Amino acid sequence: MTDRPTVLFVCVHNAGRSQMAAGYLRHLGGDHVEVLSAGSMPADQINPAVVEAMLEEGIDIRAEVPKVLTTDAVQESDVVITMGCGDVCPIYPGKRYEDWQLEDPAGQGIDAIRPIRNEIRQRIEGLLSQILD
Repeated sequence: MTDRPTVLFVCVHNAGRSQMAAGYLRHLGGDHVEVLSAGSMPADQINPAVVEAMLEEGIDIRAEVPKVLTTDAVQESDVVITMGCGDVCPIYPGKRYEDWQLEDPAGQGIDAIRPIRNEIRQRIEGLLSQILD
């Protein structure tokens, strides 16, 4: 891993879980990490309730746009964290992979999204302590 590790978050639509995780890692990791996110079948926009839930935390992800997962993004990452994308995520030797089992916030209201958001924050804090020792 380089001095500044690159972390890629992948979910199906890149409109909820992966965007929250990327937002938290940018916010909590600052300049110490490079953050990427993508989806196997990206949505047209980020889930508005997810944006609202992150704004409650003081993290603005309104400018983010769902992106398609590319092999280049995986290759340039040190850590690849998947969230329900299954077998569509390419596997490369030497990469660290984690699969976070998180409920999908798609179609859910803010009250259902808050616990998902909070679990993602806890996982990001744990990840940061591991990769930035």
